[in-house]
Amino acid sequence: MINNDILAVGMVIAGLVLILVGANALTDGAAAVAKRFRISNLVIGLTIVAFGTSAPELAVSVVSALKGSPDLAMGNVVGSNIFNTLLIVGLTATIVPLGVLKSTITKEIPLCILASVVLLVSANDILIDSAAENILSRSDGVILLGFFLIFFGYTFAIARNHTEGDEAETVKDMPIWKSALFIVAGLAGLIYGGQFFVEGSSQIARSLGVSESVIGLTLVAGGTSLPELATSVVAAWKKNPQMAIGNVVGSNLFNIFFVLGCSASIYPLRVQGITFLDYAIMLGSCIILFIFSRFFKKQMITRWEGIVMVLCFLVYITYLVMNALAAEGPM
Repeated sequence: MINNDILAVGMVIAGLVLILVGANALTDGAAAVAKRFRISNLVIGLTIVAFGTSAPELAVSVVSALKGSPDLAMGNVVGSNIFNTLLIVGLTATIVPLGVLKSTITKEIPLCILASVVLLVSANDILIDSAAENILSRSDGVILLGFFLIFFGYTFAIARNHTEGDEAETVKDMPIWKSALFIVAGLAGLIYGGQFFVEGSSQIARSLGVSESVIGLTLVAGGTSLPELATSVVAAWKKNPQMAIGNVVGSNLFNIFFVLGCSASIYPLRVQGITFLDYAIMLGSCIILFIFSRFFKKQMITRWEGIVMVLCFLVYITYLVMNALAAEGPM
C-alpha cells in the first residue's frame, strides 16, 4: 500500500514537471514561429503566452474528462481560478501593491465575473432546472467556446490599438526546425504529463479516502496554477503590476471559456462533487477583486487588501480539508 502511495506521489510530481516543461517548450516554439511570420510581440503575449500559462489546466482537464474523472476536470478549473484570484493576486499585492489599469477594471474583470456566472448557471442543473444530475453538456461546451472566440477577438482588438513600441514581451529567435521540435516536444510533455498527473492524483484521492473533487480543488488546482504564480510574482518584483493582474484575469477567462469549453465539447462532464459553494467562492473572488480594484484606493490593490484575499483563500481551503476529514470519518 505504501509503495502504491509513493508511486502515486511520484506520478503526480513527474506529471507536473512534464506539464510545466512541456508548456514552456510549446510556448517558446509557437512564439518563435509566430515571430517568424511577423506577428507582433503584443499579440503573441496576449495569445500564445496566455495559452502557455493555462496549458497545464487544459492538459489535466481534458485528460480527466477522457478518463472519466469529471470532478477532477471541473475541480481543477474552479480551484485554479480561486487560487489565481485570491492567493496569487493576494500574495503578489502583499509583496508589492498592484496598480490596475482602468480598462482591466471596466472590461476584463467584469468579463471574468460574467464567465463565473455563466459556469455557475451551466453546471448547476439540479438547482436551476431540478434535473437528476449536474452535467456540463457538449452544447454548454460549445457555448463556452463561443464566449472564448469573443474574448479572443477582443484581445486582438486591444492589440491593434497598441504600437510595436508598447510591447514588452521578448520572444526567443530560433530556427524553424528547432521551433517545430519545441512544439512537438511540448505537446508530448502536456499529453503524457497530464496522464501521469491525473492517474497519480486519482490514486492519492482513493488512498486518502477523499473525493476527486477535493483533490481537484486543492492539489491539482495548486499544481496547475504554478505558471501563473511564478509569472505574477516575478512581474511584481520587476515592478510590472499590470502584467501580474492581466496574467491572472486572462488565465481565469481562458480556464472557463477554453479549457472547460474544450473538455465538455469532447466529453460531457457529469459533475457530482463540486458544490454550489465552490462556484460561489469562485464568483465571489472575482467580485472581491473588482471591489478592491475599483473602490477604497482606486485602481490599486493595497497590501492589506492582499492580506484579506490570502486569508479568504486560507479559510476556504481549511473548510475543504475539514469537510473532507469529516466525510472520511474515523479510521
